Amino acid sequence: MEYAYDDQNIFAKILRGEIPNKTVYENDHALAFEDIAPQAPVHVLVIPKGPYMSLDHFARDASPEEQAGFFQAVASVCEMSDLAEGFRGISNTRAHGVQEVPHYHMHILGGRPLGRMLQP
Repeated sequence: MEYAYDDQNIFAKILRGEIPNKTVYENDHALAFEDIAPQAPVHVLVIPKGPYMSLDHFARDASPEEQAGFFQAVASVCEMSDLAEGFRGISNTRAHGVQEVPHYHMHILGGRPLGRMLQP
């Protein structure tokens, strides 16, 4: 599958500092910030700093260092957010997955029981 990254998406603009955010954590390869419409007491988005459109694009094309840095950011957010009781990590992908921003991101949600993810 070919990927044509749109560098005008909102997360690309956040990474360039054109749009402010409430940063929770940052390292060389990832940025984590509070969601502007939280769905749980903790709702943080973790995004890679590279131009990746989706989970499969990131998994295929990101370097081992980028992948390790991204998941280290996820772990740090979970630790900082005191999510020992549990959390949900969600990565929506393309139209059927209801991905709203074409830049790979993971939602970290927690701070309360979240219920079942999908109903039969």
